[in-house]
Amino acid sequence: MARRNKAKKRTSPDSRYGSVLLMRFINIIMKCGKKSIAEKIAYSALSLAEKKIGKDALSIFETAVENVTPSIEVRSRRIGGATYQVPVEIRQDRAISLALRWIARATSAARKKSGRTTVYCLQSEILDAYNKCGGAFKMCEEKYKMAEANKAFSHLRF
Repeated sequence: MARRNKAKKRTSPDSRYGSVLLMRFINIIMKCGKKSIAEKIAYSALSLAEKKIGKDALSIFETAVENVTPSIEVRSRRIGGATYQVPVEIRQDRAISLALRWIARATSAARKKSGRTTVYCLQSEILDAYNKCGGAFKMCEEKYKMAEANKAFSHLRF
């Protein structure tokens, strides 16, 4: 018989800070299964951010993710031959996943654009997200603006 609910993935906490959120982020930035390299990149970027701001690295990271986490998104809904973009609230786990992906994607884009190291770009993106600016925060604001623009279709929710 089929499962009613999808089984949740269990992610173990990271070794240095004991944070499940940070381990999820390390898994996102990992390429070709090289977790130790991804851990070095993440930990180096967090230590640089910690030196720059003077606060705990984990609290900086959690605040950055919280600032980038969206609360609403638009979903396509087809009604009577027309497709509408309907604003819908996001589940918390999906919102955090989006925020982590956006930070990783903004880091990758900055790295390609500037030619600097991944550690430096990740550190600057985390600090930008912490200060509510930068590429990842811009993606979050775009989601919110799209939802605001389509607020008239909110009565068509699923």
